[in-house]
Amino acid sequence: MKARVHFTEQLRGSLKPPSSKNYTTRYLLVAALAEGESVIHHPAQSQDADALRACLLELGAGIREEIDDDGGRHLHVHGFGGRPTNPGVLNVGNAGAVARMLMGVGALLSELRVETPFPESLGQRPHDELFSGLEQLGASVDSTGGRLPATIRGGTLHGGTIRISGSRSSQFLSSLLLLSPLVGEDVRIEITDELISQPLVHTTMEVMRQAGVVVSAGDDMMSFHIAAGQSYHAGEFSVNGDWPSAAAILAAGAITSSGIIVERLYEDRQGERAVLALLRQMGVDVSWDGARVELRGHNGLRGCDFDGDLATDAVLAMLPVAAHAEGTSRFYGIGNLRYKECDRILVPVNELRRFGVDCHEEKEAIVIRGCPDGYAGGHDAATFHDHRVAQMQALMGLRSRDGVVVLDAETVGKSYPDFFGDLVSLGARIELETPSYSTLAPV
Repeated sequence: MKARVHFTEQLRGSLKPPSSKNYTTRYLLVAALAEGESVIHHPAQSQDADALRACLLELGAGIREEIDDDGGRHLHVHGFGGRPTNPGVLNVGNAGAVARMLMGVGALLSELRVETPFPESLGQRPHDELFSGLEQLGASVDSTGGRLPATIRGGTLHGGTIRISGSRSSQFLSSLLLLSPLVGEDVRIEITDELISQPLVHTTMEVMRQAGVVVSAGDDMMSFHIAAGQSYHAGEFSVNGDWPSAAAILAAGAITSSGIIVERLYEDRQGERAVLALLRQMGVDVSWDGARVELRGHNGLRGCDFDGDLATDAVLAMLPVAAHAEGTSRFYGIGNLRYKECDRILVPVNELRRFGVDCHEEKEAIVIRGCPDGYAGGHDAATFHDHRVAQMQALMGLRSRDGVVVLDAETVGKSYPDFFGDLVSLGARIELETPSYSTLAPV
């Protein structure tokens, strides 16, 4: 699918973002790892969520979807507890977090092969630290260079102290935390260097606590203890709106100096809420009342520095804002972005340069010297199988004089299937080459 994004003067209106992808993933997992039936209200609809549901069904969970009179979605999940069914092979799609957390579950089985049909994307992402942690619990892992496909042989795990690196991804730690209550013995996890993306670890521990499992974490988030004798309990869980998806919409509003409202954004552990402070620092008039964000435009964007580790999944959405700001912006602390669906430092810098943006990469940072006058555009822009790159390209197109054509635009479905449709509802001038989007703005 191609998305032809045309220059758009302003946006106007309100919308509700999709439900949180990260919370949905964790609620589905704890529901499956509990015995009995849980209900998840307002789960995310995305390629990642679909991949996880399909895998959990193969592992023995029962999942039934209910649609209420208002169109709200509710998932009834009958868990398999600590006794998953062995499907032999799991296809995890292109979902990195799903793959890593399910590989933890896979250690409960005698042998499980985990595969991806995206060798050039997820197939290139490393999982060494997770494999090391699983081996320290008594499993064995066969892989090629720490990447998928991988075969995990487990079934008889033991507790003890695990030592892993946290410098590349927090998903390895989250996977081991989720697995630990099912080991049957005390598990201690020590981080040997630094722990990045800490908000996502807080999210994991929050969801585990709601499901009846307490993780004792050190004040410095470098050590964790999961006491034996705990188990996941079935329950009811409600998913809030997705701050990373909202960040992309707010970025669109900032670039076009528009008045928009984004609802269903509550206080929780999603680190991407930090974009509110960033946008204010860049000169945007934005407020949040605990439930909705209102953006009222600006009198000129200005560059600034931002610790991207606070809001990992919002960095690429904020780059186009920086590209249209006066002065220099530096997004630092983002070395882990090199290990996502693509290298999210190298690729964005190269793609922004195609628009004419003055920018460069550092080892763990992106530096942008903005131009409030905007850019020409007019080219075809690749997504590299990365939903965040697709969003970044579209945001740049909104203020490029000749727009942009986003190739493989369906990639946004990994986290935000209605991304283009929601932009159109706010007045963006976008054409999609697919009949599945019936509401398009005239150009």
